[in-house]
Amino acid sequence: MRLAPLLVLLLTSFPVVVHAQSGVNEPLDSIVAVVNSEVVLYSELEDEIRTVSDQLRSSNRGVPRRAVLEKQVLERLILTKLQLESARRSGIRVDDSRLNASLENLARSNQMSLTKFRSRLEQDGYEFAGFRERVRNQILVNQVRARTVQSRIKVPEREIDRYLENQRLQEGDTNRSFEIAHILIALPDGATADEIDVARERGVKLIEQLEDDADFGDLALAESDGQNALEGGALGWREGSELPEFFVDALQSLEKGQYSSLLRSPSGFHIIKLVNTKVDGQVVVQQTRARHILIRVTELVGEGGITRRLHSLRERVVNGDSFGKLARSHSDDRSSALREGDLGWLNPGDTVPAFEREMDLLDDGEISEPFLTQFGWHIVQVIERRNHDSTEAVRRAKAREAIMNRKRDEELQTWLRQLRDEAYVETRLDE
Repeated sequence: MRLAPLLVLLLTSFPVVVHAQSGVNEPLDSIVAVVNSEVVLYSELEDEIRTVSDQLRSSNRGVPRRAVLEKQVLERLILTKLQLESARRSGIRVDDSRLNASLENLARSNQMSLTKFRSRLEQDGYEFAGFRERVRNQILVNQVRARTVQSRIKVPEREIDRYLENQRLQEGDTNRSFEIAHILIALPDGATADEIDVARERGVKLIEQLEDDADFGDLALAESDGQNALEGGALGWREGSELPEFFVDALQSLEKGQYSSLLRSPSGFHIIKLVNTKVDGQVVVQQTRARHILIRVTELVGEGGITRRLHSLRERVVNGDSFGKLARSHSDDRSSALREGDLGWLNPGDTVPAFEREMDLLDDGEISEPFLTQFGWHIVQVIERRNHDSTEAVRRAKAREAIMNRKRDEELQTWLRQLRDEAYVETRLDE
């Protein structure tokens, strides 16, 4: 059985140590990097290198030489340490009940019970205790990113209007998406002229290697400073508006498989490759009309008490009480509570993934068991579904998400660069 994409992402892309099971005694650990008051251990580096190497082989990519992997994986581990440290400073915590709920959701997304899910992980060579910590740390990183990055991003309606108008002028009534790969030669804040010249020369040499038929993905893995270096620089599919304007301008002149000249931005020098393009037309979607009851976690009421309360409310609805009246009295989502919990007609993607996943499992009239999202604990009831021509609404939603993604990427890179520049980092790989 193939694992769901979220699980593959957790096992291959999020750099938190998960010790593969082995009968061999490990040598005494050593420190390969000091990150402020934290350290990166040799065992962490080895485990992550092994995981990344397995992922590269499974995707039919060559595994680069040891020095290249060490450099890229260690940098990823350093950035993860810094983000987790920022989460702790911000007071962000993930308790066991929330972690267990996330693991239940993850197992359910792979169509398994948690027991079977754990067994499958261990069959694949991963200790479940280590995997739990990986999930906990990913939640922490996601929350600190949302708090420090997502909260800064605003997308006013007039910006969506401008985006759609520009899109119509450039592409008519269609949307064009690009599948791209990317190499970044990063520059520090306030880079000197000499640092800019060195980075530019490094980029020129990479262009020369590409002209000599070097593989773009291999070069990205070995040389890119971008967050997707270990994926061969792959950024996946992006709407044009999700990308910086200078990316889009360069992509307009590229054919599939071609790469750009050296591009400059405040964050450094870039080379992009156009892997593929596609055009999307009319969108007919299945909309869901649903209502919910939300109870937020507080210091006074633990998650166990909240789930018992929601189970009781669900039982009352099953036995004939009005969902709407209970939502009005009990839901912490006051805007929907005033409408008896009604969320209106929802398009795919209108809600957070955990909510949509639970909602999509329900038949009309059915009520979910309590489940957790970033907003708190919910029960949701599906009222009805319909097929709807949502072309314009979906375009606006895509435009909003595209603009947010572009801003999010820019803000995230800026924040990570600031974290790295302001940190004390000492690497000891050569010792």
